[in-house]
Amino acid sequence: MRSVGVEEELLLADADSGEPLAVSGAVLAAADRADAAGEGPGTGGEGHTFEAELQEEQVEFATKPVSDMGELQDEIVRWRAEAARHAAAAGAVVAALGTSPLPVRPSMSPGHRYDWVTRQFGMTAQEQLTCGCHVHVSVDSDEEGVAVLDRIRPWLPVLTALSANSPFWQGEDTRYGSYRSRVWNRLPAAGPVDVFGSAARYHAEVGAMVDSGVLRDKGMVWFDARLSATYPTVEVRVADVCLDATTPVLLAALVRGLVETSARAWKAGEAAPRVSTGMLRLASWQAGRSGLDGPLLHPGTLRATSPETAVEALLRHVGDALADSGDEQLARSGCARLLELGNGARVQRELLRSEGDLASVVRHCARRTTDGADRVG
Repeated sequence: MRSVGVEEELLLADADSGEPLAVSGAVLAAADRADAAGEGPGTGGEGHTFEAELQEEQVEFATKPVSDMGELQDEIVRWRAEAARHAAAAGAVVAALGTSPLPVRPSMSPGHRYDWVTRQFGMTAQEQLTCGCHVHVSVDSDEEGVAVLDRIRPWLPVLTALSANSPFWQGEDTRYGSYRSRVWNRLPAAGPVDVFGSAARYHAEVGAMVDSGVLRDKGMVWFDARLSATYPTVEVRVADVCLDATTPVLLAALVRGLVETSARAWKAGEAAPRVSTGMLRLASWQAGRSGLDGPLLHPGTLRATSPETAVEALLRHVGDALADSGDEQLARSGCARLLELGNGARVQRELLRSEGDLASVVRHCARRTTDGADRVG
């Protein structure tokens, strides 16, 4: 069974006004103090997993690698609760929102690397307050990992649509489900990429990109999916951070299914789909625009289709792998729930209609972020 892990970026906001707060340093300091006092949630002596992100209005955590999806949800619920506890000590709440609904002038985090990013990317970096969800799935080798990257390309926009949770930007409705994905793709080396064909060609491409001087290091190779520079995993980076703790678990199950399905196809000698990167950019844009509330491009035909049809195509594609891992019911029920009740983008818009203001949207979403009552499956 392949192991999975999730990284989540959370927005830090004022509990009353909903406006983003630049308090990540205080949140990390509170987490350090809790560890030093033996008050952290870890067992066996491990410390917290919180890290600073590009902006001081956000904080990131990572789960440990696990094989069971129920255990993964427990990890996500645990670290979200810890993030909320430490944020409260800094006078803030955490909200699993892909972008801030309210206007904000983000504050770049301190450090040499972030200073370099600010100088190099200018306004694109300075306004880049976006929160994503990254899924890691273990692979046996770089060769298998690149074979997976080559074969999962057409399916990734469906994950963007399922996770879409960023309809607002600077106080306005963008008419996108995932505006985070559009803002993020302004950066160089972000978005869909070509088929590589081998690990050697992948590493040569990454090396050439760093050697160009446009990027500082391999960590800035922000492909939609990449080989992790730290772990023996494929890292899929297309999703918004998700409002409910069950949704990243669904994404993890689907990504693991994609990785396993692609690895099996590679071992069977099946060629990677020769889908152009240009068409993948269109599919990615359409997924960010529609979320689950409008047409998507079918992963097989790249023609307009309904969200229900695109999601069903994904479920069929990974069906054998889901059945073998015991995740089929979880995946089908999770997708059906999102299609019926809506992803985070739909929830945020419905909240604005019912509550009347964006501050209420943030407050409600902050409460929902740490509600772990619902279970996957």
